[in-house]
Amino acid sequence: MPLVLLCGLPSSGKSTLAQKLYEHLRNERQCVLLTDEAKLLDRNHIYSDFRLEKELRSELKSDVQRTVSKDVVVILDALNYIKGYRYELYCVSKAIKTTHCVIHCDLPVETCKKWNISRNEEKQYSEEVFTALVQRFEMPDSRNRWDSPLFIIHEGEKLPFQEITDALLTRKAPPPNQSTQSQPLSSTNFLYELDKRTQEVVQAILEAQKTSVIGDLVSVPGTKEKVQLRRNLTLAELTRFRRLFLSYTKMHPVDDTSRIPSMFAQYLNSSI
Repeated sequence: MPLVLLCGLPSSGKSTLAQKLYEHLRNERQCVLLTDEAKLLDRNHIYSDFRLEKELRSELKSDVQRTVSKDVVVILDALNYIKGYRYELYCVSKAIKTTHCVIHCDLPVETCKKWNISRNEEKQYSEEVFTALVQRFEMPDSRNRWDSPLFIIHEGEKLPFQEITDALLTRKAPPPNQSTQSQPLSSTNFLYELDKRTQEVVQAILEAQKTSVIGDLVSVPGTKEKVQLRRNLTLAELTRFRRLFLSYTKMHPVDDTSRIPSMFAQYLNSSI
C-alpha cells in the first residue's frame, strides 16, 4: 500500500497534519503512522551531530521498509528535508510496486519560529539548530518524480483528503524499472562490472573538477547522462555515495550492466 512523506521546516505543523491524515485513512483501511518523536530523546543533540542525524534517518528508513506492504498505508512524519533521502524512500515504495505522495507543510519561517517557542521546552529546537535546519531544507519539487504527487499546505489550509486518497489509492503505481525492480542475477560478472563502472564514474568526476566550475555538467564514461557539479565533491563524499549505490544495486541487480553508469549518474544528481 502507499507511502506518505511529510516534509517541512521544523515546527511547521507536520505532526498535526500527519495525525489528521492518519485518523481519516484508518477509517477505511489499515494505516500506520511512523514518527521521529519517539527517537528524538534530545533533538538538539541529534541534529547538531551529523553522525547521529544520519543514524536517525537510517532508523526511520528501516521502519518504513519493515512496515510498508501491499496491505498498509504508511505515513512518515519527520523532517524529510533532504531530497536524496526522499528519493531513497521513493525507491522503497516503487520497489514493492505501490504509490506514494509528499505533503509539504509550507509555512513562513517566522511562523515556525513562533510555534517552536510555544512548544514544551524538551520539544523545542534551539535557535542554532532551528536556523541550521532551515538553511539545509531542500524544497520538494513536483517536477521530480520522487516528490510527485506533491501537496503543498499553507498556513491555515486544510488537507485535501479526497485528492490525497485518490492519489494514493486510485492512481496506478509507477511501473518498476531496472533500478528498482528485483531481478535474478543473470550475469556472473555483475559485481565486477558494478564495481568497475562506478569507480570509473567517480574518477571521471574527480578529474573533471580540476578544470570545471560550479554548475558545469560532467560527462562520465559509459552513458550520455551527465552529472551536474552543484558544488565541489571530495573523494570521501563520492566514495560514500558510491557505497550507498552499490549496497542498493547489489540487492536489486540488473540484467543489462551497460545501464550501471547511467543509473549511478542519476543517483548522484538526485543525491548531491
